[in-house]
Amino acid sequence: MQRASILCSSNPIPSFPPTSHRLVAPLQSRRAESVPSPLRLPLTRLHNYRLALPPLHSTVTEEIVETAEIESGFTKVGYISNVHGLQGEIRVKPSTDFPELRFSKPGKRWLRQQISGRETVQEVELVEGRGHPGQKSWILRLRGIETVDEARQLIGSTLLVREEDRPQLEEGELYARDLVGMRVILKETGEPVGNVVNVFNSGASDLLQVMLDTSLDILDSTGKPRPTGTRLSGHLVWIPFVEEIVPNVDVQRKEMLITPPKGLLELNLRFDERSKKERRQLEWKERKKMQKRLIAAKKKLCEMEQKHVFDGLRFGEKAQRSLLADQIVGVNSKLLQQALENVEILSKRWNVTEMVSALKAKETTSTLEISEECLVSSASKDKLGTHFHLQEKGVDLISKGKVAIALVVNDSGNPQEPQLACNPDLENSDGIEKSVSPFLQTLLCDDQRFIKMENRASVPLVLVCSAQEIQPLRMHFSENDYFGFVPEKVWFLEEEKLPVVSNSVEAEKKHKILMKSPWEILQSPVGSGGIFSLLSSNNIPESLGEMGVEYIEVCSTNPGYAGANPVLLGFVNSWKSDVGIQIFKGRKDFVEGFDIIFSTSFMKKLTKQINKLQFYATPKQNLHVELVDKEWVDVTPSSPNSYELGWTIYSSLKASSFDKLCIMEVTE
Repeated sequence: MQRASILCSSNPIPSFPPTSHRLVAPLQSRRAESVPSPLRLPLTRLHNYRLALPPLHSTVTEEIVETAEIESGFTKVGYISNVHGLQGEIRVKPSTDFPELRFSKPGKRWLRQQISGRETVQEVELVEGRGHPGQKSWILRLRGIETVDEARQLIGSTLLVREEDRPQLEEGELYARDLVGMRVILKETGEPVGNVVNVFNSGASDLLQVMLDTSLDILDSTGKPRPTGTRLSGHLVWIPFVEEIVPNVDVQRKEMLITPPKGLLELNLRFDERSKKERRQLEWKERKKMQKRLIAAKKKLCEMEQKHVFDGLRFGEKAQRSLLADQIVGVNSKLLQQALENVEILSKRWNVTEMVSALKAKETTSTLEISEECLVSSASKDKLGTHFHLQEKGVDLISKGKVAIALVVNDSGNPQEPQLACNPDLENSDGIEKSVSPFLQTLLCDDQRFIKMENRASVPLVLVCSAQEIQPLRMHFSENDYFGFVPEKVWFLEEEKLPVVSNSVEAEKKHKILMKSPWEILQSPVGSGGIFSLLSSNNIPESLGEMGVEYIEVCSTNPGYAGANPVLLGFVNSWKSDVGIQIFKGRKDFVEGFDIIFSTSFMKKLTKQINKLQFYATPKQNLHVELVDKEWVDVTPSSPNSYELGWTIYSSLKASSFDKLCIMEVTE
C-alpha cells in the first residue's frame, strides 16, 4: 500500500471564487470548467495562528490584490493538494474540462491564498505541467518555486485563470456560472418563478436549484391554491436542465423560460402557516433532537471501537462537519455489528445454486415447471394448460388488493454476490447510475408483464433505489399520475448501505471503518437482503397487514423478473406456503435477478428476526483517506484492502421450513 496526496495542511482554507462549469444546451454532452466537490476541499486544522505565504522568488511578476476587488474576474481551475518530488513541483487537483490547456501550456496563472489574514490573489508563471499517471491530478512547476519547503507553503491554494481566457464555447453550450442569478419565467404565462442560485451535476443531467419568488401562485400539497400570506418554508426547488423543461435561455437578458410538467415546482415544497416564533422553536427542538441522536450514534460507534470516524468533526467548515454528523447518525450500527460478527465466521456458506438444488431434492418442497411464455398475465388457457387455475387465482388476489409489490431497482445488474465469506477472486464492478431505470419505465407502462392498469389502485407498491434515484423517481411518478397507483400506497425507500471496513485486524484487532474523505464515510449497498431492514424500519409489513395484504412479492427490475407474477402467486396460495421463489432453469444469475413471494405473516416474522440472517464479505480495493501525524492523506491500495458487507435475499430461505416453501422453475 502506498500513500499519496496530502489533503490538508496547517494553511487556512481558501475561499473559492465563483466556479464556472461549462453546460451544454440540453441533449448535448456537458463539459465543466469547474465542478465543485465539497468533499475534497483542502482541510483546515484549527490553530490560533495563520501561516503567511512569503513573497515568491524575485523573478516572478507579482500582482497581489485583495480578492474583493477581483472576485468576478477569475475562474477556479483547480487547487494545490500536495507537493511532488524534491524539486519544488506541486500536485494540482483539477476542476476543469480543459486540463491540458490549463496545466500544460506555460504562461500566467493566479493563486488565491491567505496572506497576513487577508484573502489575496497573486500572479505566478507556469513553467511546465504534466498529468500524474494513475492519479486524477497534474504535476506543475512554477517559476521561482525550487524547494519542497517553498512548494509546501502553497498547499491549499486555489489555481485561477482570467475569465476572459475561458475557451470559446460551441453553439448551444453554456458555462454554469452564467446561469447563476438568471431569472426563471414560466413560458406559458410569463409569470416569474424565481432565480437560479446553484447548478448541480446529477450525472444524467444538470439540475438548477431555484429560489422561488414569494408571489408565485402554486398549489399546496392537496392540490388547492396556496392560502394568502402563507410562507413557503421550502423555497428552493430543483429543475432539470433539459430541453423539454428549459427550452429557452437568454444569456444577454439573464433569463430563461421553463415549461415544467405538472407538480414539478410543488414536489419539494411544504407550506408553513406558523408564526416566526413557532418556527424558531421548532428549529431549536430539531437541533436538540439531532444532537441527542448524534450523541447516541457516537456512543454506539465508540462501543465498536470506531472513534476515528469522529476526527472530521474537529476540522473543516460547518457544512462539512454537518455532513459527517448526518452520516454518523445514519449508520445502522445494529446491522453493522451483526455484519462484522458474520465476517468473523469462517464456515462455508451455501451458494444459491447449491441451496436451490438442495431444496428441490427435499420431498417436502413443492416444485412446479413452467414455460417462460406463460409468465405474462395475458397467457392463454391453451398455453397454461393445467396451470391455468393458478393464474386465475393469482389475478384474483391482485385485483382484490391481497398482494403488495416491492421493486428493487437494479436495472444495470449487480455484481454476483459471493457465497463464500471473503472470496478473494471476486472483481470490482461499477454500475452505471441513471436518473430513472429504463427497464422500470418500460415495465410501468406494460400491461402484459406488469400489473394491469385497472388493478393498480388496489395494489400497494414499494420502490427501493439508490439515493441519487429517489428524487428523479418521485418526479417521474408525479409527472405520470403515479401510473395508476394510489400515492398514499406508494413508498420510495433509499437502499440500505453499510460502511466499508478494512480487511485487516492485525493492528487493533478490529475491522476499521474507512473514510472516503475527512467528512464522508465510505459506504456500499448491502444488496438484495437490505429489503428486510428497510421494511422493518419503516413498519411496512404491519401497515400492509392492516390493509388486508396477504402476500408481499419482492423482485428486481431485471428482464424476466417483472413482478406481479400471477402463476407464482396462485402456486404459493394453493400450497399455503410461506415463501415461493421463481428461478430460470439452467441460469446461474439468481442473485442479479430475483422474484420471491412471502406471506405477510412470514415477512413480519423475518423483519423481527433480522439478526438470524447471514451477511457475507466481499474483498475490494478502495481508495480512502487516513489521518496520519495530524495530516489527512490519500491511501491508494495495491491489493484488496477492504470488505464490502453484503446480504442476499436468499438468506431468508433458511428461516423457512421446507414444507412451507415452493419453487417455480421457468424453462425457456
